Amino acid sequence: MRHHHPSRRDFVKNSASAVLGTAAGSLIPPRAWGRSPAEKPVVSVVRIRNGRVDLAVEEAIDLLGGIETVAKGKDRIMLKPNLVAEGPTFTTKPGVVKTLAQLMQRSGKDVLIGEGSAAAGGFNVQGAVTYRTRNRETLDRMQQYVFDTLGYTDLAQSLRIPLVNLHSGELAEVPVPNGFVFDNLTLHRSLTDIDLLCSVPMMKTHVLATVTLGMKNLIGLYPGTIYYSVRAWLHDQAAMAESPGIAFETIDMVRANKLGLTVVDASTAMEGDGPSGGSLVPMNLIIAGTNPLATDLVAADLMGIGPSEVPTFTWAYRAGLGPAGVSDVEVRGEKPDDVRRSFVKPNVIPWGAINTTWGVQEI
Repeated sequence: MRHHHPSRRDFVKNSASAVLGTAAGSLIPPRAWGRSPAEKPVVSVVRIRNGRVDLAVEEAIDLLGGIETVAKGKDRIMLKPNLVAEGPTFTTKPGVVKTLAQLMQRSGKDVLIGEGSAAAGGFNVQGAVTYRTRNRETLDRMQQYVFDTLGYTDLAQSLRIPLVNLHSGELAEVPVPNGFVFDNLTLHRSLTDIDLLCSVPMMKTHVLATVTLGMKNLIGLYPGTIYYSVRAWLHDQAAMAESPGIAFETIDMVRANKLGLTVVDASTAMEGDGPSGGSLVPMNLIIAGTNPLATDLVAADLMGIGPSEVPTFTWAYRAGLGPAGVSDVEVRGEKPDDVRRSFVKPNVIPWGAINTTWGVQEI
């Protein structure tokens, strides 16, 4: 359902000057939006040594207190990798997800892996054109193809855990109080049945969002049978609500879910015009945290990107999420100054300037 909040336009206009005037290292709003003081959130940064991604993931979780701490009282957990399309160079590595799943299984948790990919060649990508579609048969075949091609089908079978196509199936309505774009969202029923959502993105830059990390990864939860693949229709709705970048639709989805753990696959990252057309860079890191904004802030900082450069961070803070900046985060493990790299930044494109070869035409 489209959200018609009478004060949104005034909210955007009255806050714009403050957003633009914030310092690169902080997101201090004109008022605190009811946020109460709390302990600093913890984010772990671990170096991958000798190619042992599994050991790095385990150490990153241990630095947060261990799986028993981060998943305390959570019996059913979904892991959400970033499988935007079928390319292994711009998607979450299966080894990261496998290690997380095994850690959770050893703690007696029920684990699922879920995704709603954006596109794939031969399905909604035909030649040089990427089409938007809500066709269930197309989306179901596409999602299975992506799972198969990237090794997630074999992974799920080997661990005997469900692999969920979030595009279709049993759906449920979830309220989004004071949502930027929607009053409620339609989600796959499994997302309402879990106790914890774990976002497992690949560290990348993004031409629409500046960066795509834990929060942006949740765009893949919008079922294509409702919101279309490549979410072009979704971005149209958010643009009409004056979303900066694709911030509003991202924040609405974050607030509609039980996101309580983010593990960033920064083994190999992407700079420049991501999420798929940039250049690969070796970072050899795993970043983890239970606070979505804090984890993304630290990951972006390690990319040399400040919070005020990312509209999603600014508006997430204004919507009530915290912290304000990396100075309000306790970083454990590697010192950020020792592992930071200045990424080539994307040529950010306003949604309205997207050309007709991407998500405009429908099949």
